[in-house]
Amino acid sequence: MDNSAFLWGASTAPHQVEGNNVNSDWWAREGLIPGLERSGDACDSYHRYAEDMRLLADAGLTAYRFGVEWARIEPVPGHFSRAQLAHYRRMIDTALGFGLTPVVTLHHFSTPRWFGEEGGWLDERAVERFVTYVEHVSTILEGVPYVATLNEPNMLAMMITIERQILTRQAGATADNMLSDNVRPELPTPEPEIGAALIKAHHAARAILRARTDAAVGWTLANRAFAARPGAEERLREVRYVWEDLYLEAAREDDFVGVQSYSSEWVGPDGIEPHPPHPDNTQVGTAYRPDALGLAVRHVWKATGGVPILVTENGIATADDTRRIAYTDEALRHLFAAVDDGVDVRGYLHWSALDNFRWGSWKAQQGLIAFDRETFERRPRPSLAWLGEVARRGRP
Repeated sequence: MDNSAFLWGASTAPHQVEGNNVNSDWWAREGLIPGLERSGDACDSYHRYAEDMRLLADAGLTAYRFGVEWARIEPVPGHFSRAQLAHYRRMIDTALGFGLTPVVTLHHFSTPRWFGEEGGWLDERAVERFVTYVEHVSTILEGVPYVATLNEPNMLAMMITIERQILTRQAGATADNMLSDNVRPELPTPEPEIGAALIKAHHAARAILRARTDAAVGWTLANRAFAARPGAEERLREVRYVWEDLYLEAAREDDFVGVQSYSSEWVGPDGIEPHPPHPDNTQVGTAYRPDALGLAVRHVWKATGGVPILVTENGIATADDTRRIAYTDEALRHLFAAVDDGVDVRGYLHWSALDNFRWGSWKAQQGLIAFDRETFERRPRPSLAWLGEVARRGRP
């Protein structure tokens, strides 16, 4: 592996850090569903992105993954804001100016409010709408080496499944399914019909980006590092297919696949086993499993038939930064053990650059950088400097 080409960085998502994304479906949802906190000003990274990037670069990191916000770029159907496209081009140029490789995500869960009102991803116009948006964004992507079309389509499909269940008033389908202080909620299985629609959108966008840019094109997956209890191997294959392999098989012709792994989960004869409360659990209720990253990249490498991997998210929700460093150090050791075994990994991007709005809650602390929600003062944690030192060495 060429250590000089390996990317070391951190990731964010536009709705989670920019603030005041008032035209998105998520902004509307925050005001409607009881129990969801508002994103509000978020981290004000829409205005402070250069400060965020400078902190990453000064620490020794070499890459920054960020997204462009469809709801800002196309506020009403067919109207594309030249000013917003120019804003995101300035972000790309700023990253390049700091020596950070920009990794750009075109869709990170949030969509324009009007898109959802049309019927969202299951509407017959959805792929055409997304492709037109991608065509406009492609005009600002010169010099961007990695572009992800969709973030975690498997989790997006699950979220849409929840919404459909809420609309049909199925038992147990409430906003509480997506929120938890210390227990991982049991999530509904994403409907394959929704996955098929997202795969179609991804493939259409991939064709546009390959024709119009020089970027490597892929998408990112939520990798849950499933493991089978004795006798549950067939059940594992079934669960893994609907949650991951459906989407990994769709990535076999991609230029890269983004691995996003945090923890591991057991699959028994009855399916995914809910993870119980435990003192070692993270702030979002997941098990403390830094070995999950190695398990995830090995499975993705096998399931895609050898598509290059970029770790686009990995981290831990904790108030204890020494625990963040310990978790990340062990996760990286498992990652590089896979690299030493021949898995083609192109980089490691930590989640997240900043503490941020976690889709309805501000409770999780996942950033290399803390910030004051009143003044927006950035406060780099020791873990940022630590990861920068790892980056300088080239491996843990």
